[in-house]
Amino acid sequence: MSSRAVTVIVPGFDVADYVSEALDSLRAQTHPDWAAVLVDDASTDETARIFADAAAADSRFRVVRHDSQRGLGAARNTGLALVDTPYIAFLDADDRMRPDALARLTATLDRTGSDFVVGAYVRLRPDAEGPGYTAGDVQPWVAAATDPAREQTTLAVHPAASGNIVAWSKVSRSDFWRRHDLRFPEGRYYEDQVLAQRMYTLATTFDAVPDVVVEWRQRRDGGSITQRLAELEVLRDYLDALGEGIALLRAAGADAAVQERGALIRTLDLPPLLRIAETHPDPAYRIALEAFVETLPA
Repeated sequence: MSSRAVTVIVPGFDVADYVSEALDSLRAQTHPDWAAVLVDDASTDETARIFADAAAADSRFRVVRHDSQRGLGAARNTGLALVDTPYIAFLDADDRMRPDALARLTATLDRTGSDFVVGAYVRLRPDAEGPGYTAGDVQPWVAAATDPAREQTTLAVHPAASGNIVAWSKVSRSDFWRRHDLRFPEGRYYEDQVLAQRMYTLATTFDAVPDVVVEWRQRRDGGSITQRLAELEVLRDYLDALGEGIALLRAAGADAAVQERGALIRTLDLPPLLRIAETHPDPAYRIALEAFVETLPA
């Protein structure tokens, strides 16, 4: 095991239409020292077979299967328990990792000694015609967190980093997770948002790089959780995660990050939710959204 060895945790549920691209993106990594834990969350399609075939052909892949569906947070935690490398990364099984991602991120941490490094990402959107997907541009809120490059920074110095709340745009030191007993919340949606804010507030230092490291898929079939915000249950989990993240930043005394998060949520998250609320048949949707808005920092 080298000092830059990294384990990539790949959770998946019924992702047979996409997972081969995710695994191919790992095989294409320029970083030579990686392994992957493939966690099948009790899929009912061909996901289990694709995972098994990958492991049979390449010893870098290891497969774990849940007997019943437990959710994305639990699947990631299952993978975490099996990590024995200095670094940890995540890749959702319907996304794609850029070829230089692991090399760029681990080299940065190797040089700086920071607890984790965060990179940029882009949306992978379905083409208007045909079955393909095309990667878009880096969005402004992503660039605000990662561009320009920063090394050994903190949330006090770089509060806009708190806008990057996804698990799969980062590589972390495994001992950072162990020291702080970091795990994903289970039994809820948007499980990475609160954890990301914990990481920012607990880190001695972290790094940011402007390189795009992951292409995040917007599924043509609308199956991604971010495409289901019209469902009241999903909305409530979403608002809870946003609110808990802000509360955690506030408790840590990260006042500038609290303001950054509030401003970003008002600009990015609220407008589409308010449009949904205008025509939603259940008044509880509008009530939940209005109650959340009252809690946001001014």
